[in-house]
Amino acid sequence: MVKEDEILPKYWYNIIPDLPKPLPPPRDPQGAYFSRIDLLRSILPKEVLRQQFTIERYIKIPEEVRDRYLSIGRPTPLFRAKRLEEYLKTPARIYFKYEGATPTGSHKINTAIPQAYFAKEEGIEHVVTETGAGQWGTAVALAASMYNMKSTIFMVKVSYEQKPMRRSIMQLYGANVYASPTNLTEYGRKILETNPQHPGSLGIAMSEAIEYALKNEFRYLVGSVLDVVLLHQSVIGQETITQLDLLGEDADILIGCVGGGSNFGGFTYPFIGNKKGKRYIAVSSAEIPKFSKGEYKYDFPDSAGLLPLVKMITLGKDYVPPPIYAGGLRYHGVAPTLSLLTKEGIVEWREYNEREIFEAAKIFIENQGIVPAPESAHAIRAVVDEAIEARKNNERKVIVFNLSGHGLLDLSNYESMMKRLNGNG
Repeated sequence: MVKEDEILPKYWYNIIPDLPKPLPPPRDPQGAYFSRIDLLRSILPKEVLRQQFTIERYIKIPEEVRDRYLSIGRPTPLFRAKRLEEYLKTPARIYFKYEGATPTGSHKINTAIPQAYFAKEEGIEHVVTETGAGQWGTAVALAASMYNMKSTIFMVKVSYEQKPMRRSIMQLYGANVYASPTNLTEYGRKILETNPQHPGSLGIAMSEAIEYALKNEFRYLVGSVLDVVLLHQSVIGQETITQLDLLGEDADILIGCVGGGSNFGGFTYPFIGNKKGKRYIAVSSAEIPKFSKGEYKYDFPDSAGLLPLVKMITLGKDYVPPPIYAGGLRYHGVAPTLSLLTKEGIVEWREYNEREIFEAAKIFIENQGIVPAPESAHAIRAVVDEAIEARKNNERKVIVFNLSGHGLLDLSNYESMMKRLNGNG
């Protein structure tokens, strides 16, 4: 019997040294009156900043962090979706890594814990962040409470209104939660003056969180896109490799959804770096068409342009996503490492619309019993398509996907989807 702490890795994996070409470095805009790179030193915990710019392939996970990982349910389970296979009549074997098994219901806790730990080690007493659908905010609220710190969360307004239960959980963990854009920051007030009913966006909430942290000398915790986040999330993929090895399986296709890229990168990068797997499919929303319509260029990760420019696939920092059913995918860009891997053809991409992902979610719910987050349902749609393709070609492929979070706090979104798709909304 393999023990849990033998499956949980002792090191985080960093894909930077294994990329097919050097990653374009972050930079300040021309003629800038302040350095965005220097600003990072004022808002990020020192060790988080160091890990953001490291080129080390492996970074040791502090024992305190490993203990916290074990306490919140790592390693998370790897399940075989046998009933889904039977329903689809496919010869493919389908497995899913279930990150919804954590207390916060998603993968986000994997980076919230170490970032909060490093902040606490530095003597920080208050952390700030933004959240879209609420998974990241929930993770930060819990991680902060673990280390007896206060937390403030700027939640995208449309999600704040759509998902009151997410808001309640953050508050139960002790967080202050505000609907972004707010009147608490100069940038938020500027947005509200232009449009008092602005639905908000992840880029705007990010800018507000950074401004608020700077103004109050708090520390900012980052939830996606930056390299350090994908580094911490690599526990997902490393665990999956070990779990598949124990089952005697080799993955052919690895699939995950993409908002900014954290769960997809954390899941697939250890496979890519170890040359395990043959295909990697990143799945996003057709309503936020960054893969199909975005440009690969230098852009700001946040809407106010407070963070350094990074080269990524982007719809532009001023792009305001529509208030769709999957708040976690409402982001204008793609993590720089994932953008590069996509442009190099190592990672494939798909975009699905609301009807397509709802149909896939329904199939999964009825056969496996788990309600997936709407974001994760995008990955399930690609799994269904690949399994059907395997059936047509009679191929016994192994398809593995990351079910990045459960959807039990997204039932209002599913309800609104049912009304719209049935013509009643």
